[in-house]
Amino acid sequence: MARSTGIRHRNAPGDCGTLPPYASSWSLPLRPFIRHRVALAVGIVVAGLWLGEALLHGQRVDVDVRIAPPAGAQPVRTRADATLEYPVGPWEFYFTRAIYSGYGRGRRWGSRWATDYPKADLQFISILQRVTRLGVYDRENAIRLDDPNLRRFPFLYALEVGSMAMTEEEVAGLRAYLDAGGFLLVDDFWGTWEWQNFEMEIRRVLPEYPIVDVPVDHPVFSTVYEINEVLQVPAVNNAVYGGRTWEQDGYVPETRAIFDDDGRMMVMINWNTDLGDAWEWADNPYYPLKFSTYAFQMGVNYIVYAMTH
Repeated sequence: MARSTGIRHRNAPGDCGTLPPYASSWSLPLRPFIRHRVALAVGIVVAGLWLGEALLHGQRVDVDVRIAPPAGAQPVRTRADATLEYPVGPWEFYFTRAIYSGYGRGRRWGSRWATDYPKADLQFISILQRVTRLGVYDRENAIRLDDPNLRRFPFLYALEVGSMAMTEEEVAGLRAYLDAGGFLLVDDFWGTWEWQNFEMEIRRVLPEYPIVDVPVDHPVFSTVYEINEVLQVPAVNNAVYGGRTWEQDGYVPETRAIFDDDGRMMVMINWNTDLGDAWEWADNPYYPLKFSTYAFQMGVNYIVYAMTH
């Protein structure tokens, strides 16, 4: 496949902040995935080498969000080197996944927040490290919406929100996060019923702000990569076997958002599409490159946009 010719390289307009050291303890058993580490590592290396070339053909994007760390602070690259003061390390960016309450039978712990986790996150992180100069934490980072440490992370990813059923504490936590400047990326929910459920939940958080369509001429579609068409990214089985791209009655992919009174994008919504599945299965040689490339390009655009606006 020919490399993309519609790439824009832009520097961020000044420093945009730094990440405080992450010091919270896990409130859920988020580390039952050790048995998958070897397989994941192999898949991530393959995906990084292959897709990194497909995305930028060896070029990188400068994203200047760096601020000098506190005096005496040293980046901590492994958990073995951690200290009480810096248990993980003052990284510039953490790809952070939202843990939320839900209903129905989820894949782990009752809710569907962990769909594609952690493989999708890790493979996307490997690409983000290759195509930007952000200092990206190279492990998964999931956090509850009611955790006070949520505000340490300016970017938050939530998926399968068609089954979301937040507690009052989670609603208050997400509202405080978004009011403080956080950015929420929503993905992987399909059809009328799941939209209605998500809309009801997000209205509890941001009742005064409308949900509006985001056209492809919005800057979020050209922050790094020039995206001229919103693709519908299907679930893995449909993609690999050439089946339909839609689920339920979600025939058309939609990009919508919620903006505050100053025009800042607080929530970016991908409805009737599944970027996370493309991240997870990009190392599958039978997964169509057009879907994985698009999903990685959009993910990079969202993060750079969130970190520079």
